[in-house]
Amino acid sequence: MSPNLIENTVIFVKKKLDGVEAGHDWFHIERVWKISKKIAEEEKCNLQVVELAALLHDIADPKFHDGDETLALKISREFLEGQSVSTEIIDQVLFIIQNISFKNRREVPAVLPIELQIVQDADRLDAIGAIGIARTFNFGGFKNNLMYHPELPPRINQSKDDYKKSNGTTVNHFYEKLLLLKDLMNTDSGKKLAEERHDFMLLFLDQFYREWNVE
Repeated sequence: MSPNLIENTVIFVKKKLDGVEAGHDWFHIERVWKISKKIAEEEKCNLQVVELAALLHDIADPKFHDGDETLALKISREFLEGQSVSTEIIDQVLFIIQNISFKNRREVPAVLPIELQIVQDADRLDAIGAIGIARTFNFGGFKNNLMYHPELPPRINQSKDDYKKSNGTTVNHFYEKLLLLKDLMNTDSGKKLAEERHDFMLLFLDQFYREWNVE
């Protein structure tokens, strides 16, 4: 295994994600990586697995690759094998990448390894709060979705296929995903960090509606 594995992974991810949509770029990866390490300080875990999974979890987001959920696994495996990482570590990292997504939450095992819990919490934390709001509107603009339409209600409890095909409004996405994440956190640290970010989104929505309705 390369003695500079994490550094090499950072270089690889930065290069691979150069020029991608801003909500899923290197800076998103870097924030998830930092939050993962912060949460990991309070947990008994394999930090190397946590760091590798955090760095590689969005190396090929299916949203930008025709829904292909195997590409990220293929790219990550090839990179890690090229770094002479053990099969055991590779399998753990790929398991996290495969099961981290919100849309796949109904398909994952009932008991998740702590490493997955940590990286999943970190990824979900970056989807809420001020950064989450910014990323959500950035992606909505990227897809040319409406910001809001008072006659289009959110679609709660969508199936995986419906969620993937959804082109609803950006504000509806708060109800379809973002406001649900606080109660889906795994770790105590993740739950604590989610509280403030969740409350900020509620404040934002309240202000948004007041401005929309010219109150």
